[in-house]
This record gives sequence, structure tokens and C-alpha cells, in this order.
Amino acid sequence: MRLYGDPVLRRKARPLTATDTLTVPGFGPQTVREVADTMLETMFEQRGVGLAAPQIGLGVRLFVAVEYEDDEEEGGDDDTPLKSRVLRDFVMINPVIAVLNKKKDKSYQEGCLSIPGIYEEGVPRARQIAVRYTDLDGQERTVEAEDYLARVFQHETDHLDGVLFLDRLPAEVTDDHRKDLLKIQQHSRNFLANLSSWEKEQHLKERL
Repeated sequence: MRLYGDPVLRRKARPLTATDTLTVPGFGPQTVREVADTMLETMFEQRGVGLAAPQIGLGVRLFVAVEYEDDEEEGGDDDTPLKSRVLRDFVMINPVIAVLNKKKDKSYQEGCLSIPGIYEEGVPRARQIAVRYTDLDGQERTVEAEDYLARVFQHETDHLDGVLFLDRLPAEVTDDHRKDLLKIQQHSRNFLANLSSWEKEQHLKERL
């Protein structure tokens, strides 16, 4: 999981197709379907509702998300298997959002798996949207969503444009979390240093 402070979270992701081969840093080449399956499992382990490709180090326009029976509570009780509460899951390639209701909603609490432990209300999101995307079979699809699910889709699409939920709040909100954000950034730097060492070792092995 890539954390706050990782440069990949601030880059605009590139489009892809369902037939592309992807290489997640630290792993070998995988199909888009294999990556999506891994993302869903990672999301369940972290008790999240969505996960975008940049959050695992991939700068491509792909995210996964689920609708739970009690989605307003996100992960809910830690003892409850999340998969047993899934109503629908989504894998969206190259999502494009169209706003159906311009009225903004600020009532839900929002967090992010890449910014663990920090939650805030007041993030303005469109209440009703339509998302046009490509599925894993390469088919064009459109889904409408409102309220909490619409928020999830907007949050994940933001990730594909290098935008984090704290960016949509007043600067003083981020300042209030400065100490915790610095700790997260340090964890991010440590992870990237270890990843770089691993990649160098793999490169040397390939040359032998």
C-alpha cells in the first residue's frame, strides 16, 4: 500500500486497456484481471470500500470498489467478514464521471487507505453521478450512483488524477493533522527505500 508522501499518489494516471500487461512494483507482470483481483483482496484486508491503482504503485486509470450492505459504516465491525456483506463489486478501467445532481453533499465522513487513521467530514461531493468505464472484458458500461456510493467513485477517480481527499478541505484541516501526516510520510520513505533496494537486487540477479 502506497502512503501519503509517495510521489505516485500525486501523478495523473495513464489510460489502459483490459488486455494490457501490468507490472506492480515488487512483483512480476500480471494481467489487468489479476491486478484487479489482488486489489480487491488488499482492499478487503484493509477493510476499505475502494482502492485505486496508484495506491499500489501503478500509474494507470483503474480502480476497484464495493457496495456493502451497510456502506455508510465503511469497514464496520472488524470481526465481520467483509465479503459476506458485499452487494456489488466494481472494477473500473478509464472511468469518466458525469454529474447528474450538482448539489454537493458534505455529510459523510471520509478517509483513505493511503492516509491511515485520518478521517474528516465536510468533503464536498456530488450527490448523484454516472460513471462511464470499461470492464475487464473490454466492454463499455455506465453505472449510476448516489450518496455514499457516488462519493466512493469520486474519491477513487480523484486518485487517478493525483488528488487526495484532504486536498478538497480547507488548508487548516491538513495543518491539524500535520504531526500524523509526517509520521505517515516517514513510513512511506522507508517503504520506498526498501523497494528500491529490492529492485536493485532483482536487476543484478537478472544480469547474472
